[in-house]
Amino acid sequence: MSVLLPNMADFDTIYELEDEEEDLVVSEENLPRYCPEPVVMRGAGHITVFGLSNRFDTEFPTVLTGKVAPEEFKTSISRLNACLKKNLPVNVKWLLCGCLCCCCTVGCSLWPVICLNKRTRRSIQKLLEWENNRLYHKLGLHWKLSKRKCESSNMMEYVILIEFLPKYPILRPD
Repeated sequence: MSVLLPNMADFDTIYELEDEEEDLVVSEENLPRYCPEPVVMRGAGHITVFGLSNRFDTEFPTVLTGKVAPEEFKTSISRLNACLKKNLPVNVKWLLCGCLCCCCTVGCSLWPVICLNKRTRRSIQKLLEWENNRLYHKLGLHWKLSKRKCESSNMMEYVILIEFLPKYPILRPD
């Protein structure tokens, strides 16, 4: 591209060219993310207390193939089942006692089982956070206990959600 200068006095002058394109700052919220649907692990036990089943199935979901080893998955589910096996029988006993005494105590006898169920949920959440920090966040997964509506009725149940952490495409260097 040649530029014709009217006189030689302007020869050494430096001019700024106006760019039509502005520098765009890309924030992480605006980046496109590819994230598959989370895997839902429903309870597989025969006893459910306030939506929390007494065990989860150790069968390896095919969606997780290549993400986590089946042995690690089975170990994690076994830890969850051990926690439920330890806590839920106590909750069931307190629920039966609470139901028997419910008329005499105007419903106050159900408070212990509600508190025990909350403690069981918290212990499962702590266990899942420990598993996430130990292994699953490094593999791009996040496990959490979530409340979902049952497919067959209007009741709520607790399920294990295995979410895939989003991978951000690299658009610019650091």
